[in-house]
Amino acid sequence: LQLPADLTKMHLTDNPHPQVTHVPSSQSGCSIASDSGSSSLSDIYQATESEMGDVDLTGLPEAPVDSEDEEEEEDEDIDRTSDPLLGRDVVRECLEKEPADKTDDDIEQLLEFMHQLPAFANMTMSVRRELCSVMIFEVVEQAGAIILEDGQELDSWYVILNGTVEISYPDGKSESLCMGNSFGITPSLDKQYMNGVVRTKVDDCQFVCIAQQDYWRILNHVEKNTHKVEEEGEIVMVKEHRELDRSGTRKGHIVIKATPERLIMHLVEEHSIVDPTYIEDFLLTYRTFLTSPLEVGNKLLEWFTVDSLRDKVTRVVLLWVNNHFNDFEGDPAMTRFLEEFEKNLENTKMKGHLRLLNIACAAKAKWRQITLQKPSRDSPLFFSLLGGSDKGFGIFVETVEIGSKAAEAGLKRGDQV
Repeated sequence: LQLPADLTKMHLTDNPHPQVTHVPSSQSGCSIASDSGSSSLSDIYQATESEMGDVDLTGLPEAPVDSEDEEEEEDEDIDRTSDPLLGRDVVRECLEKEPADKTDDDIEQLLEFMHQLPAFANMTMSVRRELCSVMIFEVVEQAGAIILEDGQELDSWYVILNGTVEISYPDGKSESLCMGNSFGITPSLDKQYMNGVVRTKVDDCQFVCIAQQDYWRILNHVEKNTHKVEEEGEIVMVKEHRELDRSGTRKGHIVIKATPERLIMHLVEEHSIVDPTYIEDFLLTYRTFLTSPLEVGNKLLEWFTVDSLRDKVTRVVLLWVNNHFNDFEGDPAMTRFLEEFEKNLENTKMKGHLRLLNIACAAKAKWRQITLQKPSRDSPLFFSLLGGSDKGFGIFVETVEIGSKAAEAGLKRGDQV
């Protein structure tokens, strides 16, 4: 299914696991663990051991500690479930059922398998689900068997699940198609005829077939499930209507395609009940369509000045710090963004959110050793310290001169010595 030309500038944000539990904004400061991080906030000392003892951490999810044997078993399970071949008995059983006999679980199994194939790559989730509900499984045992003759009337769309086929065209050219490729009719009710001869190249070629009437109906009724957002005559976002259960209580629109600018704007807009993890998905994938995280950071600072958006902006930043702290500690510009955001929280007296931010940064801190050499005792340090026993808390780096030896060695504002 070809999308209009004006959609080529947009980027997919489709979430293959839409039923992830929503994290309330009240808990947004402590949702998911990140991968690393030394702290780089000016007031991180507020979240030292002496104060963190008062923090109520009840209700936070605990991550189980797995043994090596359990991890090996899980790795084997992952390998089995990600195997692209049809050796998976569950998928094979689902495919061999008649369309009328397929249950919701069968369709979900097929959907998980089919979305990996190129033939289904540019289709929306609802289209893929409907196609899975009507597909029929066929096997051709012998190599060299002719599937379609030249000039034969077409009545189905075929997707190769295993094996290879060759299409020999009347002009003498040939083309080989393998797993995930498709051939056959286009989504139209007009009579269509095969151009060339299709034959199998290996034994045990496996296909799914979708009848012309079903293929046309599903692909041409996709418009009823999509909503396009236009600005100045140009489509900037496409949403798809989804129902996650048959009761009708969990239904709404999910963003599947948009321009980078519109994707950023959607961070502070209302999210549908079927798209509860949009912020997490965006923070995980923005690197694929944005050149710099500051494009997001600058917009968040701008929106923070708007009273109605302030809480939403704060939730985005807290999730960002929790889930991807290395975005900040590894980028001086993003460190400055975080410090400016911290000052904004102080100025607006959002003390609860400020404390969550400090705790999140402290939780990401890790030990490291930095060696600085001074040519003489009177040489400047190029950094300043804050704290000590007279202040009642530890010793922290308050400032580091930009471009100095201390900065090059990796010393950062907020580090505890």
